[in-house]
Parts: sequence; structure tokens; C-alpha cells
Amino acid sequence: MSFCFYFAWSYWANGLVSEDQSLVLRTAIVQGTLSGTITILFTFILEKSVSKFGQSYLSLIFVVPIICTVFSKTKQNIAIFRTFRSALDRSAKYLSNNAIPGTLLAPLLPIAIQSTIAIGVNLINQTPNLWLTVAPSIVITAIYGYVYTFTLLNKPAEPA
Repeated sequence: MSFCFYFAWSYWANGLVSEDQSLVLRTAIVQGTLSGTITILFTFILEKSVSKFGQSYLSLIFVVPIICTVFSKTKQNIAIFRTFRSALDRSAKYLSNNAIPGTLLAPLLPIAIQSTIAIGVNLINQTPNLWLTVAPSIVITAIYGYVYTFTLLNKPAEPA
């Protein structure tokens, strides 16, 4: 289904800007194949990501300025570390009840991977209308990612 939709979309989007039918057809085949393949890969990565982060909560209070500890203990690094610690303490007080659910973060990795691959492959292919070709793929994938994430998390647990 993904192959058919994105093949047609790419053919139309690139047919708008190019008279070279072989390039337009090649671009449609590349985008269709990429979309079909990436949908399977995306779903696999998303399921792994949701199983790891979906039920957790991430809070900014756990951000630790490790960079300062890597370098020598100069006056400047100690001052920077104290500033970070003070900012983290104030943030921890403010954010103690405001955590970011892992549900919101879980789809980001698969979306970033899919977007990078889609843009990279189409750049290599020299797709004439790059952004019109890949934008729907990225947006629809992001929507799919969040809908599928919530579906996975709302699925009742199977009895053991």
C-alpha cells in the first residue's frame, strides 16, 4: 500500500518540475520502494523503542553536566559545574511534577531515521522536487508513529 501511494505521489510531484520521464519514473520507483521498505523497518524500530521508553518518564532533573567533569579542574570548569548544578537544582524544584512521558519521545528515533534515509536516498537519486516528494512521507510517518505508539501502549496485557 505504501509503495503504491508514494510511487503515485512521487510521479506526480516530480512530473510537475521535470520533462524527463525516465527520471520521473525512476524517482517514483525509488520513492515507492523506499517507502514500502522503510515502513517495515520503521514499524520494527518503533516497536522496540516503545517497549524500551513507552512506559517511562523522563525528567530534566536527570540531566547531568558530564562535560565539565571530563576536563581538568580549572577555576572556569568548577564555576561552570556549579552554575549547571544550581540551574539543575532550580529546574528540579520546578519540574519535580512535570515529567515528559516516554510515549512522546519513543517515536522520535524511528522518525529521525526514516527522515534521514528518505532525504538521503532522494538526494543520491537527484530527485527533482525533493521536498515535495519526501515531506508527505515524513509527516505521515510521524502521524503513524504516534498513533501506532498509543495503540501499542493501550493494548491490554496478555495473560501469562
